[in-house]
Amino acid sequence: MRRTDLSKFDNSWYKPGSLARRSLWYFISMIFFKNSFPFPQVFKRTLLKIFGAKLGENIILKPSVNIKYPWFFSAGDNVWIGEKVWIDNLAKVSIGDNVVLSQGAFLLTGNHDYKKETFDLMLGEIKIEEGVWVGANSLVTQNVKLGSHSVIGAGSVVTKDTKPYSIYHGNPAAFLKKRVIS
Repeated sequence: MRRTDLSKFDNSWYKPGSLARRSLWYFISMIFFKNSFPFPQVFKRTLLKIFGAKLGENIILKPSVNIKYPWFFSAGDNVWIGEKVWIDNLAKVSIGDNVVLSQGAFLLTGNHDYKKETFDLMLGEIKIEEGVWVGANSLVTQNVKLGSHSVIGAGSVVTKDTKPYSIYHGNPAAFLKKRVIS
């Protein structure tokens, strides 16, 4: 029986940006994003844009938000990102208009191939369409599209695409019922 051998792990092919850019973002992020001080919204949005994020209007970024690489991040208008949201975007994360990421939500674009001895890095984008609500402490994994106006219940784990105007909950997240907006 073969075993995992992490000494053979090699992700040298992955080039998320220059060391200088990543290092500078790391320090900026530690000071202005990953702490509980409520820095002004316009200041945080400006920093994200300077680092390559594509942002619409009226984005709310609560304290203690972690965005790994802003240059792989885009968000439309009227997006709310709650406290302790972690956007681990080794690959692109795109968020539509009127989306809510509640407290502690985790967007995860990377994983490892457990079938390989070398535990290879695997990447995939996340697309969140208009009107989606990702509940508190939920996890969304790579290669997932959250359909327009879908709702992800608190604490859910989403590993597959969701259908528009549908409510999902659980681990793994399963369809509960249709979302009706009055």
